[in-house]
Amino acid sequence: MKIGIVCYPTYGGSGVVATELGKALAKEGHQIHFITYSQPTRLDFFSENLYYHEVGIKSYPLFQYPPYELALASKMVDVTEHEKLDILHVHYAIPHASAAYMAREILKSKGINIPFITTLHGTDITLVGKDPSYEPVVTFSINQSDGVTAVSEDLKKDTLRLFDITQEIQVIPNFIDLSRFKKQKKEHFKKAICPNDEKLIVHTSNFRKVKRVEDVIKVFCEIRQVMPVKLLLVGDGPERIKMEQLGRETCECEDIRFLGKLEAVEEVLSVSDLFLMPSEKESFGLAALEAMACEVPVISSDAGGLPELNINGQSGYVCKVADTKDMTQKALHILKDENLNHFKEGALKRAKDFEVSNILPMYENMYKEVMSNMGKGILI
Repeated sequence: MKIGIVCYPTYGGSGVVATELGKALAKEGHQIHFITYSQPTRLDFFSENLYYHEVGIKSYPLFQYPPYELALASKMVDVTEHEKLDILHVHYAIPHASAAYMAREILKSKGINIPFITTLHGTDITLVGKDPSYEPVVTFSINQSDGVTAVSEDLKKDTLRLFDITQEIQVIPNFIDLSRFKKQKKEHFKKAICPNDEKLIVHTSNFRKVKRVEDVIKVFCEIRQVMPVKLLLVGDGPERIKMEQLGRETCECEDIRFLGKLEAVEEVLSVSDLFLMPSEKESFGLAALEAMACEVPVISSDAGGLPELNINGQSGYVCKVADTKDMTQKALHILKDENLNHFKEGALKRAKDFEVSNILPMYENMYKEVMSNMGKGILI
């Protein structure tokens, strides 16, 4: 199949999933065309089946803000027409679904019928999408999609609760490439960070308020009162400066390191003993899945889709949002020498359920079904 993928090319979960999906499809022999305003962060290797088409955005004095949605729709028309795409797959509803609808209708006027699938990732529904300024367009675009997927049952329920959706929503969870995300031999790295065999705790996020990074620091400082531990915080965002100050005020900052954005996050995960994800909203929890794949147990909140991913007592523990006392107690239990290996094994076992080879056929089958419904020939 020739598949056009539209996504945000940044470090956010939707862009990561879209890029990794495209790369996995390309390995299976499908021709993948990424359509976005800059090269996706993880599109980091050459393949004969991978193509990138940049959406050019020109600024005119007439416009206060560049009309990205129009430029994107026009580019989708151009790529579909000249590359003879079979299907479009847009990730994150705003504004990709409405742009895809516009592109489909323009192409229809040219005698070209192409379906599009919309994948909902989270904040496009639970935060931005439900804003009254966007809700009518989001509802219309989802209902006009030829196929709709959500990354968790919880997100599907939120979508049906917040919008008047008439389309069937299929849950296809996020996935992991276990050939990349796996425990690596990095003992020298662990020794440099934890010279006295301290346990190593890690958190990765985009440091927004919804991630509750302050709870990570609170839990760490409580654990530190009981056993020697170090904390690595990976990522960047609007809350980082405030969190650095909180770390200094709450407990001695030499045991907390802010590493910023890291591309090879699996190297840090490989030497970690525990992953903390206390988010107040998390539609899936891709960062937690990456940790599990590297044999790192997870303490998470019970927000959104996290209970679907993190199995209580197996891959870690699930606690109430903001219940840092319970998170601390559960963390101390996992970090005991007699318990840690059991939870590490459980984390990897759970991650294997989301291996890309298990999830990829779900998307391929959906492409075929949607194309068949539109009467398009299927090229494999």
